Amino acid sequence: MPTFTSIILNILQPLVQEHGVVQQTTEQGAEQSENIGNVLIHHVSNSSEIDLLFFKLHLPSFPTIFGIDFSITKHVVMLWLAAFLVFLIFVFGVKWKGYIPKNKLTGMCELIILFVRDEIVYLNLGAKDGRKFVPFFLTVFFFILFANLLGLIPLLATPTSNINVTAGLAFISLILIQCAGIVKNGFFKHWKNIIPSGVPKPLVLVLIPVELMGMFAKPFALCIRLFANMTAGHLVILSFLGLIILLKNYFVSLLTIPLAVGISILELFIAFLQAYIFTFLTAIFVSMTYHPSH
Repeated sequence: MPTFTSIILNILQPLVQEHGVVQQTTEQGAEQSENIGNVLIHHVSNSSEIDLLFFKLHLPSFPTIFGIDFSITKHVVMLWLAAFLVFLIFVFGVKWKGYIPKNKLTGMCELIILFVRDEIVYLNLGAKDGRKFVPFFLTVFFFILFANLLGLIPLLATPTSNINVTAGLAFISLILIQCAGIVKNGFFKHWKNIIPSGVPKPLVLVLIPVELMGMFAKPFALCIRLFANMTAGHLVILSFLGLIILLKNYFVSLLTIPLAVGISILELFIAFLQAYIFTFLTAIFVSMTYHPSH
């Protein structure tokens, strides 16, 4: 009966052979040197195909329009899947009987919804002003959460490990932050509020570029934080599993496999944590422009 370690080896070995195996043979014997780095990069980067263990699903490509590539990639499919899961759960899975949840899924979603509403939106924007922002923040939270969790499923990928995806989410946050301030305080007053009141006039010319840089630094931090955290965890897991092949020692698996399982459990927590952090920080930034006096 094959052991768990041999199953892992059988899965990883073809991948290594396909993505960058460098074999060096001598007259005295055969000696192999596997390039594990190519495997790691391949499984965290975007591509036009999806590995389904025994075959590859090649995705359609489209011509470039105005320098923009509209081809369907692996991470695009994962984004569609995350959006579809959010739609599926909240349209067909969540059921209410009056104010009482009809199933366990509804009860679990209710806990998360109330947490996002009370501990993120209302905490930063207040109940009166925050009520209109609740649908947006709930959508962002659950979409990022499902996108993060997809990477923990074998053969799937994490779209939030693509910096283009996190940059798009950060850009949406930037637009919301500025639009919220403009709608609440007016166009001219909103831009006037970027300079703190009471600042001496000679310092205004210095603070204007500093504050404008800070305006873009906030969504940039959201982008990099989500991208780096979701990429790092998968690299660590694959690195532990790759050591089995790199060192060619079954005893190494006694250490690396438990470590990989432990990191996977930690990744489950990080998936929720990063969705919370992105949503919470966006709510704080919206509150700063919505209530500049505070």
